[in-house]
Amino acid sequence: MTDKTDDSSIPVSGEKLQKVLARMGLASRREAESWIQAGRVNVNGQPATLGCRVDGLDQISVDGRPLRRDLTTEVSRRVLIYNKPEGEVCTRDDPEGRPTVFEQLPRLKQGRWVNVGRLDINTTGLLLFTTDGELANRLMHPSYQMDREYAVRVMGEVDEDMIERLKEGVMLDDGPAKFTDVVSSGGEGINRWFHVCLLEGRNREVRRLWESQGVRVNRLKRVRFGPVFLGAELPVGRWREMKQNEIDTLSEEVGLKPVALPVMKTSEKEKQKRQARKPSMHQARTIRRTKVPHGRS
Repeated sequence: MTDKTDDSSIPVSGEKLQKVLARMGLASRREAESWIQAGRVNVNGQPATLGCRVDGLDQISVDGRPLRRDLTTEVSRRVLIYNKPEGEVCTRDDPEGRPTVFEQLPRLKQGRWVNVGRLDINTTGLLLFTTDGELANRLMHPSYQMDREYAVRVMGEVDEDMIERLKEGVMLDDGPAKFTDVVSSGGEGINRWFHVCLLEGRNREVRRLWESQGVRVNRLKRVRFGPVFLGAELPVGRWREMKQNEIDTLSEEVGLKPVALPVMKTSEKEKQKRQARKPSMHQARTIRRTKVPHGRS
């Protein structure tokens, strides 16, 4: 294990520990950093420090459990597209016992699914999951400018001046925010549909932006994340795994080199197909609601 040092004459070898943990699919890089700071990670029997580096000979453990590292398969990059229903939360274990988005996902033999951002319990639509924590970290990092697009139904009077203010920027409790685009997409009277885009993923940001103008959001669905669109072929509560060319395109957007998908046995493929067709227990409640109109894509 090599720690950061101010002595530039001492060579620095290996990779940063948080990056290795992220690449193994254990967490996003940000989560891994919080584990290290909380003292949950040891390297060669000693508490790890933020910024330390490891190589293939170092022994890593999390919460006292040694990690089994297979350097030939450590880089795994699978990505799922999930159509989140209303009523599910984006945590692994909810203290209130509410259903979570992870309950519907296929089980992994090693690593785990890392969610790319979050949607609140009342927001539906596109969620991405990956086994590559580094990919998740880059997709969420503001420097990569991954725009999010939402279909939103607004209750209240909306005029052109309001739309211009939302595009120019307004001050929220946690700082300035704005939509990069706002397009009307149907509806009459006080309930109108819009498609909006923004470059951040702050908590309830879309809702708070509209509420700052005195109107209320009563339906919200994410339909796009960067180059990934939520297609009509994916029912509410279902997931599908991205193909190699789709993952490569997504990886290139954030400066990562392509990684080949792991080879799956025929039995594993059939099992995954059955899992993907299994409906969510909350699907029926969601699809009875009014459908989101087709908008800009």
